[in-house]
Amino acid sequence: MKYTDLKQRVYEANMRLPELDLVIFTWGNVSEVDRENKVVAIKPSGVSYDNLKAEDIVILELETGEVIEGDMNPSSDTDTHLILYQRFPNIGGIVHTHSTWAVSWAQACCDLTAYGTTHADTFYGDVPATRKLTDEEILSEYEKNTGKVIIETFEERNIDPMAVPGVLVSGHGPFTFGEDASKAVDNSKVLDECCRMATLTRIVNPDIQRIEQGLLDKHYMRKHGPNAYYGQK
Repeated sequence: MKYTDLKQRVYEANMRLPELDLVIFTWGNVSEVDRENKVVAIKPSGVSYDNLKAEDIVILELETGEVIEGDMNPSSDTDTHLILYQRFPNIGGIVHTHSTWAVSWAQACCDLTAYGTTHADTFYGDVPATRKLTDEEILSEYEKNTGKVIIETFEERNIDPMAVPGVLVSGHGPFTFGEDASKAVDNSKVLDECCRMATLTRIVNPDIQRIEQGLLDKHYMRKHGPNAYYGQK
């Protein structure tokens, strides 16, 4: 198979979701794009993680979504993944889950406010919640319109999806991004933990205000900025 390595990476990324307590049953999917070959690898629809194998991962054409390798139907969320890859060329991997804490914020239709440095280490500002889809958008090309409302949210708010690599689709759940599938999974776990921390923070202090911009800048830039010094060379 031509895409063996890509399938293996996406399989391993998908298998991290239950390991990190981000999914139960079949409630999630991970994809990765190969921009050189213009293909996307994604989890097959409705396959349990207990039964998933690397060879089950489906390979699609990036522009058309046509299946070019694999015997199973791709994830039902495939059109959302594809339109995001098509619009944002720096995204290399995408994760969608129904993890408890992030879904709670998505169902509340609330932006995830940046309250502290744990948030700032990954997300350079609040994680946005989209508007709700209209009835027409739901009934016509629902998954593609989910991607479109994510794009609309980032573009209208002038947010770089690699600086804020996550979004809360109102009434639905989280999507996260990364330079590859593995990093997108990392960001999915961070998003869920930050949603949990923010919920508890509001319980402890309902009047808490957003983190100071200077402290947010410091923590994000020391990990991701041009003069980043976090970690080892």
